[in-house]
Amino acid sequence: MASRSRLLVATRSRHKLAELRDLLALPDVELVDLDDVGIADEVEETGGTFAVNAALKARFYARLSGLPTLADDSGLEVDALGGGPGVRTRRYAGERATDAQNNAKMLTALEGVPPAARGARYRCVLALALPERAGPRGGMPVRLARGTLSGRIATAPRGANGFGYDPIFEPQGEPPGGATVGEWSPERKQAVSHRARAARRIRPALAQLAIGDVSARRPAPAGRA
Repeated sequence: MASRSRLLVATRSRHKLAELRDLLALPDVELVDLDDVGIADEVEETGGTFAVNAALKARFYARLSGLPTLADDSGLEVDALGGGPGVRTRRYAGERATDAQNNAKMLTALEGVPPAARGARYRCVLALALPERAGPRGGMPVRLARGTLSGRIATAPRGANGFGYDPIFEPQGEPPGGATVGEWSPERKQAVSHRARAARRIRPALAQLAIGDVSARRPAPAGRA
């Protein structure tokens, strides 16, 4: 393990870390999360788009850790809600809302809306920040990759697989009342999910990247971020 390069994934979610390990399939790279490298700082996600927030997180944690950093920002856009909740997907029902609370609020908001008007899409942006390539004035290059999974919002939750809005998301190709992502197997989801599509697009950059062994670096003080 000591000979493997390290890539920081800007998350504390073991579920997301494990999912990205499977999707990226990089045998020569050790993916670690924020807790693994001892970073307790939280970045304020002030961007109005997934791309801005993903880049913000990638640069912030790359500066703190000194490691190449992969950040994810993703969420749900619903046509009947004018594209919402968008960047507030995780906080749709409140700052500390559970998945069940977010799903319940979504179903209430769309009560009575016919299937044809319940169109929605999952979007994901992955941002890769490279601290060793930062410029003399602190500029840090970021590479972005995007993925989308289209579908509609179901009228009731079904299925216990996945997380987030999966139990109420019927992917494109399913008829109204058809299977939700929450009823799909993990393997089926990983083949077509928004995050899977973004991961496939960012993987070549990671596979070709000479990350180097930076496992001994310690996080910089928060004030230097």
